[in-house]
Amino acid sequence: MRDILVTLIVFGFLPSVFKKPYVGALLWVWISVMNPHTQGWGFATTFPFAAIIAAVTILAVLFTKEPKNLPLTSVTWIFIIFILWMNVTTIFALYPEESYTQWNKVMKIMLMTLVTLMLIKTKQHIQLLIVVTVVSLGYYGVKGGLFTIVSGGVDMVLGPEGTFIGGNNEIALALIMIIPLMHYLQTTAQKTWVRHSLTVAMLLSALAALGSYSRGALLAIATMGLFLWLKSQHKVRIAMLLVLAIPPALAFMPEKWTERMDTINTYEEDGSVQGRFNAWWMAYNLAKDRPIGGGFEVITPELFYRYAPNPEDLHAAHSIYFQALGEHGFFGLGLYLLLGLATWRTGSWIIRNTANQPEYRWASNLATMIQVSLVGFAVGGTFLSLLYFDVPYYLMGAMVATRVLVEKELKERASSVTKKGMSSSPKIGQLNPSPSPTITRDSA
Repeated sequence: MRDILVTLIVFGFLPSVFKKPYVGALLWVWISVMNPHTQGWGFATTFPFAAIIAAVTILAVLFTKEPKNLPLTSVTWIFIIFILWMNVTTIFALYPEESYTQWNKVMKIMLMTLVTLMLIKTKQHIQLLIVVTVVSLGYYGVKGGLFTIVSGGVDMVLGPEGTFIGGNNEIALALIMIIPLMHYLQTTAQKTWVRHSLTVAMLLSALAALGSYSRGALLAIATMGLFLWLKSQHKVRIAMLLVLAIPPALAFMPEKWTERMDTINTYEEDGSVQGRFNAWWMAYNLAKDRPIGGGFEVITPELFYRYAPNPEDLHAAHSIYFQALGEHGFFGLGLYLLLGLATWRTGSWIIRNTANQPEYRWASNLATMIQVSLVGFAVGGTFLSLLYFDVPYYLMGAMVATRVLVEKELKERASSVTKKGMSSSPKIGQLNPSPSPTITRDSA
């Protein structure tokens, strides 16, 4: 039944992609983030939905007459250079065959991110992108939270098998990232039942993250919760929610969960943590010896024997930063960090230029909550190999689209006010026309 439902949804929306190409981008985000076909047990689990959606969307982009320019902001240029650099490191990869397999997967994500940047232009498009992302991950948050309650927190919450978020640590980080976006949707919802439903979804998603037994997720949710409180316009409401929710949630979790979290204080004795440190040193030594990195797929016995302090302790990078360093060298890591910084500054520009303008409150709230989400990813990603996880790139796209839209509208309003002022000569003693909106500029 689930297989048929997913198929009907995908093929039901495909015809509309040729009329509204942005629908194809939203379908792609849904299928790539939620992976709904993995929830079935029949033909849908291996059916190439993503490839079909991508092909139809690209055809629509090529043949429709709608404007489809790529917004060339600093974020976009850094992103393009990062993609090009990954191609360079692939050409010189230490293991070309293995590297090509991962390159093929990553380039599809990057290509469709660029397509999404081209197609998501209006406020409606941006809102739909956030809704699709929230629904895609919120499904697992609600499901995982209920599972944690029913199991008493004894069984571990996992994500959809065979995806970026299949592991317990990965699904936890994804759910943490989605909580601020749920809060954003609360600020835009008109109906009370929608706002209350989102509150329940936030609480269940947080409980599911705890039920994953991920120590990195606990650190990420603590950091993000603090930042969410600092950034929120409803500090009292958020504080009350945290005070009422956190103690019962922690008390609900079983003793083995508490013991697992307590190992954060004794990381020197934890084999898993020490294995990650070993992998980080391997990535650093590899990049120091080979500044362009080793290309995709560098977790091999040969490289650990050559570069790791403990050659026998083979571990994945378990860090977005050391993954970038090992695979793409210091320049690749620098580009990745610069991309994050430019995205952050884009959000700050939006917040600063929409201050005290009620009609752009949605843009300010969205930029703020995306920043909160990225803080969670930056902290949780320190301990996970999620360099190519697509959700942060889609949030980057939403941030860029919001800035381009806001900047365009502010410029049009300023131009309109200037023209009105020039067309009418003020009488003696008449006040000057109302000042036009001030648009600050920065390098973002």
